[in-house]
Amino acid sequence: MKKRWVRVAVLSLFFFSLVGVAQAADWVNPNLLVDAETVKANIDKPDWVVVDSRDLKDYAKGHIPGAISLGNRTKKALRDSTARTFSDISKYEKILGKVGIGNNTHVVFYHGDMKTITDATVGFWVMEYLGHDKVYLLNGGLDAWRKAGNRLDKKPTMKTPTTFKANVVPSRTASTDEVLNIAVGDGGNTQMIDARSKKEFSGKDMRALRGGHVPNTTINISHIDALQKIKDPKTGKMKAIAYLDADIADKAFSSLDKDTRTVAYCQTGTRSTLTYLQMRLLGFKDPSNWDESWRVWSSDLHNNHPVEAANGQQWYNFDKVNKSIKKLEKKVAALEGELKKMTGGKK
Repeated sequence: MKKRWVRVAVLSLFFFSLVGVAQAADWVNPNLLVDAETVKANIDKPDWVVVDSRDLKDYAKGHIPGAISLGNRTKKALRDSTARTFSDISKYEKILGKVGIGNNTHVVFYHGDMKTITDATVGFWVMEYLGHDKVYLLNGGLDAWRKAGNRLDKKPTMKTPTTFKANVVPSRTASTDEVLNIAVGDGGNTQMIDARSKKEFSGKDMRALRGGHVPNTTINISHIDALQKIKDPKTGKMKAIAYLDADIADKAFSSLDKDTRTVAYCQTGTRSTLTYLQMRLLGFKDPSNWDESWRVWSSDLHNNHPVEAANGQQWYNFDKVNKSIKKLEKKVAALEGELKKMTGGKK
């Protein structure tokens, strides 16, 4: 009997090591995160592809051995600059198949540091929209890999091309039409999370023609507030521990109904992919990311979408900005003149 229980315990440990479960007891789907040990144990297998989500120049300086690059930051390689990311699904099938990602491939995205985490979460969200059920994030990114005592490699990795066929899950992205219904009160029970900063939400920080937020937004949860901000007092670097804190996430999302459709948005639909991942970890049944987000909503003057702001509807003050630029140009010219005098006109 004792041997049997030992065998069961060993098998259990093996299972949790395989899926790379992080210490996140409050998460319903912790298997969406893998640890450095899991990546190291599986990266050389033909049915595993690890994607470095950083810029190609950073990949070339040093990456996880065996990891591939998409040739650009993931949020650029897998996003459309027109804010209509999924207008051509065949494009994604070609990109993914070319780098060796098939329908049975386990795909792991990783970022560099906390500032670039959304490069990886964009990849996660895109793959889930395409219907891929074997996509994960390396918990802690490249920092976690290094702090686990693993080396980096500068040699690029090329995987054997294969075939990828999308099985799109439409509900994982929200359209501007759906958001408009929510804004005018016809969205039913759908919840909306604004993942931007508090200043953006209020309209004080304007990054489009108008400032503020979409009417009937349920809650403002800044993606920064959702990250664990624990730094090593000696190095100032982020500690190699889980980048999401279950307690913080639960507290922020506690007012929301996990069984109700929930749409996340930000300025460009990038930061809100982290919110999408959080919802998946916490077990939201119908999470979604609004790809067009605020940059389209607030700048579309033809449709003049409704906007709410702390001090009424806010418009971008081009005149004020232009005057500030002119003042700055004068200061620069004056400094250049002083420098010329000090150097006798020499460069």
